[in-house]
Amino acid sequence: MKVFSVYGYTKSGKTTVVEAMIRELSKRRFSVGSIKEIHYEDFKLDTPSTNTGRHRSQGANPVTARGYSETDIMYDSQLTLPQILEHYHQEFVICEGVTDYNLPKILTAKTVDELEERWEYGIFAISGRVAEILGETYKGIPVINVLKEPEKLCKLVLNKVFELLPDVDEKCCFQCGFGCRVLTDKIINNEASRDDCIQKTSSTKLFINGKEIGMVPFVEEILRNACLGVVSTLEGYHKESRIEIKIQ
Repeated sequence: MKVFSVYGYTKSGKTTVVEAMIRELSKRRFSVGSIKEIHYEDFKLDTPSTNTGRHRSQGANPVTARGYSETDIMYDSQLTLPQILEHYHQEFVICEGVTDYNLPKILTAKTVDELEERWEYGIFAISGRVAEILGETYKGIPVINVLKEPEKLCKLVLNKVFELLPDVDEKCCFQCGFGCRVLTDKIINNEASRDDCIQKTSSTKLFINGKEIGMVPFVEEILRNACLGVVSTLEGYHKESRIEIKIQ
């Protein structure tokens, strides 16, 4: 799964860019999902007076509303991006307004000042209203007017966006030598590879319901040592053994 974010201030052109990328990727026969971050503290899809609200008040979590043309699954908390992505199986997922996770990003803005205020790691393109007043690049990053050149921006997405990286604190994992967010920048700039992430090259992997669960080296080492501690006492084990454990 490849995930990227389109972010910027209100009225900077985020949704226009997201719509265009959904359309262009779909034209190329990719399956596409989207996630919209809502920056409104009191936002709730459900209310206490509804039947689903009454379910929630008694402790149900999550609650699902299933209609003839729509199904809404509602959790009583804010999920992390990886938790949300467990519900997705598309080839691309586009996030609008998500900035709290390590993702390749398209930055939209109305002015150069807004670009400077929102600048951070992981930007591979600039678009939105500011593209009408800038040249072809800004700080070495391509500037693309999505209203005029949606295909060009889509080609950049296909070239720059890679399989989802973790977003681990550097105190827990620094095995790649960069940290997760700097590694994202380096992959975008062709200075590193997705395979430089230890979670993709590790010899110890954990799968739940067929889906690989990323582990920082500390957790991986605990799991590895615990399994080896038990298995190494059994007949048939030797140092170069390949060990598989399945739990149902």
